[in-house]
Amino acid sequence: MTSLDSILADKYPAKAHARRVAEGLKALGHSGGAIYLEAQKTRLIEDNDEPVPFRQRRPFFYLSGCLLPDSSLVYNIDSDQLTLFIPPINPDDVIWSGLPLSAVEALQRYDVDNVLETTEVNATLADIAASHGNNSTAFAIAEQVSEGTKFEGFSETNFNVLKEVIERTRVVKDSYEIALLRKANDISAKGHIAAIKASKSATNEREIEAAFIATCIANGAREQSYHPIVACGQNGATLHYGKNDEDLIDPVTKRRKDNVLIDAGAEYRTYCADITRAIPLNGKFLPETRQIYEIVLRMQLECIDMLKEGVQWEDVHAHAHRVAIRGLLELGILRGSEDELFDKRISVAFFPHGLGHYLGMDTHDTGGNPNYEDTDTMFRYLRVRGRLPAGSVITVEPGIYFCRFIIEPFLKNPDLQKYIDVDTLNRYWLVGGVRIEDNVHITKDGHDNLTTAPKTIEEVESLAA
Repeated sequence: MTSLDSILADKYPAKAHARRVAEGLKALGHSGGAIYLEAQKTRLIEDNDEPVPFRQRRPFFYLSGCLLPDSSLVYNIDSDQLTLFIPPINPDDVIWSGLPLSAVEALQRYDVDNVLETTEVNATLADIAASHGNNSTAFAIAEQVSEGTKFEGFSETNFNVLKEVIERTRVVKDSYEIALLRKANDISAKGHIAAIKASKSATNEREIEAAFIATCIANGAREQSYHPIVACGQNGATLHYGKNDEDLIDPVTKRRKDNVLIDAGAEYRTYCADITRAIPLNGKFLPETRQIYEIVLRMQLECIDMLKEGVQWEDVHAHAHRVAIRGLLELGILRGSEDELFDKRISVAFFPHGLGHYLGMDTHDTGGNPNYEDTDTMFRYLRVRGRLPAGSVITVEPGIYFCRFIIEPFLKNPDLQKYIDVDTLNRYWLVGGVRIEDNVHITKDGHDNLTTAPKTIEEVESLAA
């Protein structure tokens, strides 16, 4: 058993998370009472008797570690008692699906103090309210409470603060969560290697996607963090390309396209990886693609090197633009001085998105405080604003894209067109886009890159050859 598997053999630290959330409530002036959360309900596909693919509610999982649907939990803040409620046995369901997890088994598996049936939720809540007298609050999340749930005896039911407190608390991960994210990254790295190898004989984007997903499933990650992006050639210029069904042979030239961008990550026990790589389809990158790849890799490595507790994320993002500008100046795609190009936001034409986002139980994880109303185009799409705390995990995913829809408005603008050399630019449209993305744990002294998927040009070309 590896050290990583050894960590994950323990119970998910639900009780510690409940205490952290209670501390967050106390910091807002709320003391005592009970936290109530529900799991996702089983829902049937419309006009079908099969259930919709299940995705556990993240607030519930954070305080339970439980992936069972139709469950709930109560955390008595004052007595520090966490109780999980699981559905009673339904004989009709047993015929089709077998016996469910028992209360005894659930108590052994999850980091909770008690396991009861969901039929006992209201009685438990009433007992907690009675023990607190006339000054007690039940905290729950609006629209995530079943109609039959009662908060009788509580002086107040607060639906406004719990979700936000949980989302803020989730930003800083404990060692168990980091282990889950590392495991998701390790599995995803195997998937990316399999995808690169599959690209050698693949004739369509979907074959590469299939190789990634199959490898993840075979290594214990049945779910994906998001639908993979497999974008060959100019499809890579579309940031969230999702068709994944285009042939790898150019229909006009009858030649195999140069490169493919793969943005894919496995989900392991609700924790997500989010990794992007660009690979050559013919064993070696064409010169133009290689040049862009070198710039993007430099952007990423320099930005990762800046990461540590308290770093201002906007500064890291701005540095990525500086590196992009220098690289595009060297290639002759841009003209002018670095400072003028930066001030005029010309690099946004080639790098339009934010440098990264928090990562955890959601791919775009909570707590980033974005400002999509920002009038500054360089920062508008940043999903994270402010200083990074130790314990957070953030993606670092710079990219350079040759998307006509984004670049042509710059070329038509009388004040901006002089900064872009069209003749040189025309050599790069076929590159599509290059993005390189890793998942980085912020520590007190610096950072820890959780992503092990190969990314140097030599490594990638060797696998693709």
